Amino acid sequence: MSIEEIWNVTKILFSGIGVTLEIFILTLVLAIPLGIIVAILRNSKCKIIAFIMKVYILIIRGTPIMLQIIIVYFAPYYLFKISYDRFLAIILACVINYAAYFSEIFRSGMNSIPKGQREAAYTLGFNNVQTFFLILLPQIVKIILPPLSNEVVSLLKTTSLAQIIGVTEMFSLAQKQANYMFSIMPLGIAAVYYLILTFFVTLLFGKVEKKLEYYS
Repeated sequence: MSIEEIWNVTKILFSGIGVTLEIFILTLVLAIPLGIIVAILRNSKCKIIAFIMKVYILIIRGTPIMLQIIIVYFAPYYLFKISYDRFLAIILACVINYAAYFSEIFRSGMNSIPKGQREAAYTLGFNNVQTFFLILLPQIVKIILPPLSNEVVSLLKTTSLAQIIGVTEMFSLAQKQANYMFSIMPLGIAAVYYLILTFFVTLLFGKVEKKLEYYS
C-alpha cells in the first residue's frame, strides 16, 4: 500500500474523530451531574427512592450497553411510533449507562468521608457550602479519581458502538475503509487514534491526581 493511500485513509478517519469526541464530551458533561444526583438519591433516607435508584443501577450494570443502545433507539418507535435522531439516541444511551456507573463511584467517595470532618468544619465556623467545597469535595475527588478515570477511558472506547445504530464515527469509518480496501490498515490507524486520545485522557487525570496529593 502506498504512502498516499495511507495518508488518504488517515484523513478520512480523522474526519470521524469529531463525532467520536462529541459523543465522549457530551456524555461526560451530562452523565457526571446525573451520576451525582443518582448517588445522592441512592443514599436517600426515603426507602422507595433509594430502592428505585438501586434497581436502575442494577439493570444498567447488569445488561450490555449494546443492548441498551438498541432499546433506546428502537423502543420508542415500536412502542409509540416515535422516531428521533440517531446521534441523540447514542448520547441518551451512553448518559443513562455511565450515570449509573459514575453514581456508584461518587457514592463510595461520599460514604468514605468520616462524619466527624463535617462536624469539625461547623465548629470552625464553616457553613454547608464552604464545608462541602473546601473540606469534603477535594477529598472525595481524590478518592474517586482512579476508578473515575477508568470509566472515562472506557467511555472513550464505547463511542465506537455508535455504529450499531448507524452513527458514523471514527471506528465505523475505519471498518468501511477496511472492507473497501480489503486491508486491516484502516483499523490499525483507528487503533492509533484511540490510543492517542486515551493517552491524553490518562495524562489529564494523572495531573489532576498530582494536584490533589496535598489532601490525605
